[in-house]
Amino acid sequence: MTTPIRSLAAAVAAAVLSFGIAAPVHADDVAPATDGPCAGQEAKVAKAEDALARVTAVFAGKKDRVAEAQAAVDAAETDKEKAHAEKRLAKAQAKAAEAKKDKKAQKQRLAKAQERLEECQAAQV
Repeated sequence: MTTPIRSLAAAVAAAVLSFGIAAPVHADDVAPATDGPCAGQEAKVAKAEDALARVTAVFAGKKDRVAEAQAAVDAAETDKEKAHAEKRLAKAQAKAAEAKKDKKAQKQRLAKAQERLEECQAAQV
């Protein structure tokens, strides 16, 4: 039986994934704007921040899945149920670890984009 919270979590996860989380966003993929000398770098930082927000949401969902799977393992009564729940837990943990790596990589992309923006702004002074 599906609970409203699980249905909502699935809908949120589907919406987040539809924004293109599967392909990492590189700050170099953004075309520079012509509004100012560092506008292109500012756009790259904004895009990296948006991507980090999306990746963070996915990571939170994966952590919730791990917690649900762990609760299922704890609640399993028969050996068959426990084995099935443990498989789900292992799969959820693997996906959470992958999402954690994606989040770390996006944080590094954001830091690099911010560094380039600061260098551009320092060169303008």
